[in-house]
Amino acid sequence: MLPLALSNGDVILIVFFIALPIAALAFAGAGAVYKEIGKGAFAMDHDMHPARGGAGEQVSQQVQEAEIRQMLEAKAFRQAQRGEQALDVEAEMTKLMSPKVEVRADPALVEEVRQLVVARNQRRLRSGKEPLDVEVEIARQLRDLEGLGQ
Repeated sequence: MLPLALSNGDVILIVFFIALPIAALAFAGAGAVYKEIGKGAFAMDHDMHPARGGAGEQVSQQVQEAEIRQMLEAKAFRQAQRGEQALDVEAEMTKLMSPKVEVRADPALVEEVRQLVVARNQRRLRSGKEPLDVEVEIARQLRDLEGLGQ
């Protein structure tokens, strides 16, 4: 009987040529499996659009005001329990719910930012999103721009 002697290179080539068709079959059969990723009972096939204007926005504004009032009343109660002067809830509500639009920038810069915000709102409307509040967004953009030079 002749001894069967294989070198390491021969063994590697044999394993490669045996594994190659097996890997090709596994790869070809897995295509359908990869198409199913993200599907199923718990998949979100669509983006949820928030309610536009109307009652939904009003309800969320009322809920927001109620939650802020509740937190302020709790803070005032804790201050009264500690013997401190209690917080004026109505004054704080007015201060917190008033719009924070203070623009002390160059009028040309404000107008340029306004044009950018209006253009962004038009793009948002075309894509089905809710538009931004122009004045609040202008103030936010200008606040962001103030901190860039530091």
